[in-house]
Order: sequence, then structure tokens, then C-alpha cells
Amino acid sequence: LGVRWMPKRSSLTPPDNILQVDIISTMKLSLASIALLAASASAFTTSPAGHVSTRLAVAPGETKASEKVVQAFADKPEEDPEFDALVKSNFPGAINNRDLATRVVELLEEKGFSPSNTLLATSLCADELARVLEDEFVSIYGNNFNLGGLSGFPFAGNTGWGAMSAHVPDNGFCLTIHGPHVGITKEGQIGKVERSGIALVDTCCGSAVAASNYLSGITDGTASINPRLQQFTDFQQGAVQELILPFGKRLARADERMRELPYALYDSQEVMVTDIVNTGKASIKQGLAVLGGIQINTAPDQLDYFHPLRFDYYDADGNLVENMLPYLR
Repeated sequence: LGVRWMPKRSSLTPPDNILQVDIISTMKLSLASIALLAASASAFTTSPAGHVSTRLAVAPGETKASEKVVQAFADKPEEDPEFDALVKSNFPGAINNRDLATRVVELLEEKGFSPSNTLLATSLCADELARVLEDEFVSIYGNNFNLGGLSGFPFAGNTGWGAMSAHVPDNGFCLTIHGPHVGITKEGQIGKVERSGIALVDTCCGSAVAASNYLSGITDGTASINPRLQQFTDFQQGAVQELILPFGKRLARADERMRELPYALYDSQEVMVTDIVNTGKASIKQGLAVLGGIQINTAPDQLDYFHPLRFDYYDADGNLVENMLPYLR
């Protein structure tokens, strides 16, 4: 562009200097076009290394996910510092569900996840206590596609994943949360938990403890052979018992078997989840986030906790492009 100043004469006003633009190319760009190009270029500004960021994809009039987090936890109890220290001494790396949801949502908002374009999918235990975490995220993102069964194993398998993927909004995202759960009482007993309306301090997770007892019987030689292990009336529990078999020595050598049990279950589940995701990742639409870890259930008057062990982001081509786990710690 060649620019020169020329006076403009008017019979009504004194001469004023105005900008006259000569175009020295066949392409003619108006000032409005230049401004538009500048604005467009700013949209492609790169983020700091290690933390991918995009504009928020929030529909007009839609409540942001971060605002829904506040609403979801408005009636939840406040963090109890003494109990918080008790949980974290037994499960280093655990954070309460309020902090978990806040951090997860903030990270995903930067990638374009919003309540209107995101489908939640969970692989959590059938226990009603596992619904606490699930319901908290449902209140943020809406409907949930259930992939899980006893102990949190993804029993819906590849077929369930394929069906779930088809339900993701067009050009939308999926947040998948998976993992086993374990209880802890106010006194710090692991594998037990206080339940609403029940005086008895109950086992948690019942399926996991039953599988652990079965495994103990095998490792110490007291178990009897069960030829009906895979009967259809209880095939999920039979599968849990088989899937935990490789961890017999690990659990037998653990200082605290009930503390180690959910981590052994998680390692078994992680193999299945990874295989299912890798098999079905071609069906990913805009993006997929996979959050895996241990649910830690507590008494009704306490916040539940979660120990995040995986938080991965896959792009539309199914490529693992970011490990977001460090941002949850």
C-alpha cells in the first residue's frame, strides 16, 4: 500500500487533511477488511507450551460449566480440615469432589467443552454411593451414558462405547470418567462407610471386597472350585473375581489390603478402558477427555474424594495430544 496526504477543498469548510489511499496492487483492501484480518489472526495466537487452550464454546444464553459447578456444590458440606487430612494421609493425591470438578471443568472449558456440546460417559460401580460423583458431573454436563457395572469395570464394552459415541453431539465432545470406589469412615477405617439411613457401618465396595475374599481363598488354598463361576445370574461378579486374579500376590503383600484393593482394581480396569478407547477412538467427534481414578466415598455429611490417576485428552483424529493429570494435582 502506498499512502500520501492530500488536501481536500470544500466551499463550505476550510481545507482539512484527510487520508487518501492509493492501492498499488490488484487486490483492494478496505480498512474494515484489514481490521477483520487482524481480528482473525488473533484467534490463532498460540498458548503457552504444555497447556493447549481454545476459545470457550458457549451457546448464547447458556450457563457456563464453571458456573454450574458452583450450583452443583451449593448445598454440599464444606471441607472438614481434620477429615481432609485423614483422607489424604491414607490416599495421597486425593482431592475432594468440589476441587476435582472445578479443575476438570476449567481445563475442559479451555478446549471448547460446554454443557450443550458434551456427553458425559461413566464407568463406575453399580453401588448408589458411586452415583454421588456421577450426579455431580451430570448436573454440570447433562445426561450420562453408563458404561460400567460392578466394581466400576466397563462391562458395556466395545458395543457400549460405539453406541455412546454415536450419541455425542455433532462437532461435540465426550468426557469419560471411570474407576473403582472405596469407603472410609470418619474414624479412618478403609473398606467401610457410613450410609444414609443405615445404622450399620457398611462394606464399600461390596463387590470388590467379595472378589478380594475369593482371591484370598485361592492364594491360601481354602477356596473350593466353583464350576458355575460364569453363571448368567451373577456373571459380572464372576468376571470381577477373574479380573483380579493377577493381583493375588500384590494384595497379599500389601500393608493395608483394603487400601491397596481399589488400586489393583483400577490397574485391571485401565487395561480394559484403554483397549476400548483405542478400538473406538475413530468414532471420536471433536475431542475426548478420559478421567480415571479412585472414588473415595465418605459419610453423608462429608465431601466425597477422588484420587485422579489419569486425565488424557484425545483430538478429533483419536490422537492422544495432552496429559492433563498434572493440572489436577
